[in-house]
Amino acid sequence: MNWDMIEGNWKQFQGHVKEKWGKLTDDDLGLIGGKRDQLSGQIQESYGITKDQAERQVKLFEEIHKDFQPKSRA
Repeated sequence: MNWDMIEGNWKQFQGHVKEKWGKLTDDDLGLIGGKRDQLSGQIQESYGITKDQAERQVKLFEEIHKDFQPKSRA
Protein backbone atom coordinates (compact mmCIF):
# COMPACT_ATOMS: atom_id res chain seq x y z
CA MET A 1 0.00 0.00 0.00
CA ASN A 2 1.06 3.51 -0.69
CA TRP A 3 1.15 5.37 2.63
CA ASP A 4 0.43 8.60 0.74
CA MET A 5 -3.11 7.28 0.22
CA ILE A 6 -3.57 6.87 3.95
CA GLU A 7 -2.07 10.25 4.68
CA GLY A 8 -4.25 11.92 2.06
CA ASN A 9 -7.39 10.28 3.46
CA TRP A 10 -6.41 10.46 7.12
CA LYS A 11 -9.81 11.72 8.31
CA GLN A 12 -11.47 8.61 6.82
CA PHE A 13 -8.73 6.36 8.18
CA GLN A 14 -8.83 7.54 11.78
CA GLY A 15 -11.67 5.16 12.64
CA HIS A 16 -9.63 2.17 11.47
CA VAL A 17 -6.67 3.38 13.51
CA LYS A 18 -8.83 3.82 16.62
CA GLU A 19 -10.21 0.28 16.19
CA LYS A 20 -6.70 -1.15 16.05
CA TRP A 21 -5.04 1.08 18.65
CA GLY A 22 -7.77 2.15 21.08
CA LYS A 23 -5.33 3.82 23.47
CA LEU A 24 -4.67 6.54 20.90
CA THR A 25 -6.72 9.62 21.67
CA ASP A 26 -8.36 11.99 19.21
CA ASP A 27 -5.62 14.47 20.10
CA ASP A 28 -3.00 11.83 19.24
CA LEU A 29 -4.68 11.20 15.90
CA GLY A 30 -4.74 14.90 15.17
CA LEU A 31 -1.04 15.23 15.92
CA ILE A 32 -0.21 12.14 13.85
CA GLY A 33 -1.96 13.70 10.88
CA GLY A 34 -1.46 10.64 8.70
CA LYS A 35 2.31 10.58 9.10
CA ARG A 36 3.51 6.98 9.28
CA ASP A 37 6.52 7.69 11.51
CA GLN A 38 4.33 9.71 13.89
CA LEU A 39 1.83 6.85 14.10
CA SER A 40 4.56 4.34 14.81
CA GLY A 41 6.10 6.56 17.49
CA GLN A 42 2.78 7.20 19.19
CA ILE A 43 1.96 3.47 19.21
CA GLN A 44 5.37 2.80 20.73
CA GLU A 45 4.82 5.40 23.44
CA SER A 46 1.18 4.56 24.21
CA TYR A 47 1.69 0.82 24.38
CA GLY A 48 5.19 0.69 25.85
CA ILE A 49 6.59 -1.42 23.02
CA THR A 50 9.80 -1.28 21.02
CA LYS A 51 10.22 0.64 17.80
CA ASP A 52 10.47 -2.66 15.88
CA GLN A 53 7.24 -3.95 17.41
CA ALA A 54 5.42 -0.73 16.52
CA GLU A 55 6.78 -0.85 12.97
CA ARG A 56 5.60 -4.45 12.56
CA GLN A 57 2.12 -3.48 13.75
CA VAL A 58 1.94 -0.57 11.30
CA LYS A 59 3.19 -2.79 8.46
CA LEU A 60 0.50 -5.37 9.26
CA PHE A 61 -2.09 -2.57 9.39
CA GLU A 62 -0.98 -1.48 5.91
CA GLU A 63 -1.34 -5.03 4.60
CA ILE A 64 -4.82 -5.42 6.06
CA HIS A 65 -5.97 -2.14 4.49
CA LYS A 66 -4.14 -2.47 1.18
CA ASP A 67 -7.41 -2.51 -0.76
CA PHE A 68 -8.73 0.67 0.90
CA GLN A 69 -10.66 2.87 -1.49
CA PRO A 70 -11.40 6.39 -0.30
CA LYS A 71 -15.01 7.51 -0.35
CA SER A 72 -15.66 9.82 -3.23
CA ARG A 73 -16.51 13.39 -2.37
CA ALA A 74 -19.35 13.92 -4.82
